[in-house]
Amino acid sequence: MGPGLYSEIGKKAKDLLYKDYHTDQKFSVTTYTSNGVAITATGTKKNDFILGEINSQIKNKNVTLDIKTSSNSSLTATVTHHEVGMPGLKGILSFSVPDQKSGKAELQYLHDYAGVTASMGLTTNPVVSMSTVVGTKAFAVGTDVSFDTAKANFVKYNAGLSVTNADLIAAVNLINKGEMLSASYYHLVSPLTNTAVGAELIHSFSSGENTLTFGTQHALDPLTTVKARFDSAGKASALIQHEWRPKSLFTISAEVDTKAIEKSSKLGLSLALKP
Repeated sequence: MGPGLYSEIGKKAKDLLYKDYHTDQKFSVTTYTSNGVAITATGTKKNDFILGEINSQIKNKNVTLDIKTSSNSSLTATVTHHEVGMPGLKGILSFSVPDQKSGKAELQYLHDYAGVTASMGLTTNPVVSMSTVVGTKAFAVGTDVSFDTAKANFVKYNAGLSVTNADLIAAVNLINKGEMLSASYYHLVSPLTNTAVGAELIHSFSSGENTLTFGTQHALDPLTTVKARFDSAGKASALIQHEWRPKSLFTISAEVDTKAIEKSSKLGLSLALKP
């Protein structure tokens, strides 16, 4: 296996520390039509607002069409061709309505020793982005840059590296135009119970501030997972997730500020139903 794409550098630790934590109420249900179209309806209550989305996915051989409509009257369409002329090359075309400047064309290429992503906005003066990773599954380095042709300057330039062995993944990323450094690690303690620990340290060169987040996860049984995290700002979070039927998940998560106990804790509920 190759090094993957740039977005995968440090992803394992980020998923452990941040994925599925939320303080909103969310409900989603997925259905499939007779011709294989997948339709997912999602409702999210955020504070006093209720946001709704409907996602439709159509697959035909190597082409996938995703259409998302939301309660704010916007529509997003994404067409993905999984093999454009050669193995490992993927083409993606996306646009949103009514945003006329949202169109984007993207190419992704995965190789045994490299992963490349190139994208360009479909406008007169587009933003051009490119990320490259070289190496192996064990060691990889990469860069991620975006250039705004209208303003003739770089709007993003990041760099990162990752080291992976059987049970430990370490990553370092220079982000926010070199203003911040992120270092993370993920350690799989027990594959049998999916027990893992992880941490992320973010250092700001301009302010000198450090933010440290620790987290862990453990499978109580094959269908139930618990996670917990704590950061240097004093916020503690925990969740329990149960797969009560195949691919259908029920998640309860909570967050409390240990430096302001007088404030009420935040509770999030999520229910995802799939046939």
